[in-house]
Amino acid sequence: MPKHLLFVCQSCHRSSEELAENQPSDGSILLDELNSLCNQKFSSERLEIKPVECLWACDRGCVVSVASQDKPTYLFVNLLPEDSPAALLEFLQLYIKSRKGSVAWTKVPERLQSAIFAQIPPVTVAKK
Repeated sequence: MPKHLLFVCQSCHRSSEELAENQPSDGSILLDELNSLCNQKFSSERLEIKPVECLWACDRGCVVSVASQDKPTYLFVNLLPEDSPAALLEFLQLYIKSRKGSVAWTKVPERLQSAIFAQIPPVTVAKK
């Protein structure tokens, strides 16, 4: 079974102001929260959280993407570290359970409905 990936931009920050020295970015806070919650809910065989330096959506707050082989990739923007982790976990459960990665709009947690920026079609690998 292919592994599902959650890419989390660790440099994201909600405001354009510079971070004070030693102050964690919102992306780092979100990453820590997701790691804590995911360790309780998912096995590492099913889901891997991968921190990334940048997802190139710097003017859109915290950004994450969800991907897996032969499933669409979802890009979420404007996430808040304090209320997005639980909604992302709920979405991930639906995504992982779906054979094709399709999540009905009505099933997407309300908190994430305004945060979906893109659904990118799956890359299919031809079998030899």
